[in-house]
Amino acid sequence: MPDGDDAITVLVAGPIGSIPAAAWDACAGTGAPFVSHAFLSALEDSGSVSAETGWLAQHLVVDDGRGGVLGCVPLYLKSHSYGEYVFDWNWADAYERGGGRYYPKLQSAVPFTPVTGPRLLVRPGAPEGVERALAGAMVELARRHGVSSLHVTFPTRDQWQHLGSAGFLLRTGHQYHWENHGYRTFDDFLSDLASRKRKAIRRERRDVAESGVTLRTLGGADMTEGLWDAFFAFYRDTSERKWGNAYLNRDFFSLLGERLGDRVVMVLAEAGGRPVGGALNLRGDDTLFGRYWGALEDFRFLHFEACYYQAIDYAIAHGLTRVEAGAQGRHKIQRGYLPTPTYSVHWFADPGFHEAVARWLESETEAVTEEIRELAAGSPFRNG
Repeated sequence: MPDGDDAITVLVAGPIGSIPAAAWDACAGTGAPFVSHAFLSALEDSGSVSAETGWLAQHLVVDDGRGGVLGCVPLYLKSHSYGEYVFDWNWADAYERGGGRYYPKLQSAVPFTPVTGPRLLVRPGAPEGVERALAGAMVELARRHGVSSLHVTFPTRDQWQHLGSAGFLLRTGHQYHWENHGYRTFDDFLSDLASRKRKAIRRERRDVAESGVTLRTLGGADMTEGLWDAFFAFYRDTSERKWGNAYLNRDFFSLLGERLGDRVVMVLAEAGGRPVGGALNLRGDDTLFGRYWGALEDFRFLHFEACYYQAIDYAIAHGLTRVEAGAQGRHKIQRGYLPTPTYSVHWFADPGFHEAVARWLESETEAVTEEIRELAAGSPFRNG
């Protein structure tokens, strides 16, 4: 699939298993574990991501001619809009009311994972033009499939801007992230908060401690199949109550522990010697990414302790600069997690629809910018 530059040819590799892990990871790097071969292959090999679940792998690669890979893109042909966290249901409705067929569509993303990271993965030292070739190849593949649209969700800001200059429509959203301003202890962090907020957090942590719940932070070799069984029960309970079904199956968690166990950080809550809840995080080079949470018993403030305060404790102890707590939840602001922009880009095959969405995004972007400003005004920090 040439991009117009005869020196660079992009291939559709299909499933992640057809691409050597070392070659993919040479492009993905180590800072973003969710675009690693280990994470993406755990999704596919477990069957959580497949044609049957609406995610047909169409990963792109640039072969270096010597068995290596100069660049790649995680890419899927999708038959729905579930598991994306950048909502396009209104676009799908408008497209189909106009007589079009919105699905399938192409999506460059990490399935079920609203975490910012690179989507155009380029090996260090690769020739200039690989990133441009990958962007062009995504559009070419969309045309060949005859799909309505192409979407890249949660790219880095630099890649968002790069794709915008290539003709993609730019969209913004927001999440809640905690920043480590050189704190040595949790109390150092609390000292930056307004007195009322500081007291509220201390009260919440005290209530959890007095409830009889104990918390342990586990990872790597600690993660036995028994612990994965327990965590899957937590995850499934939360997923089925919120969404009606769990996106990830039990096999995924075993494969995650097997292939990416050194990146796993689990906060396990126990009461009376039995597991009652937990929060699963993955660790990047400088960031702790909060991903999944669940509890089978109701303990006041346990969610905040396991997901937010324990994550801050871990980040401080390990010198990490950030905790990303995921999508949604204004309550995170009062616990030190501030609104942070996120990004996506969009391309539509129909020029008229492309222009209509462009106009709609102008007003949405203004609204999102104002919302971030208003949310930030509620910062708990004394100088916030």
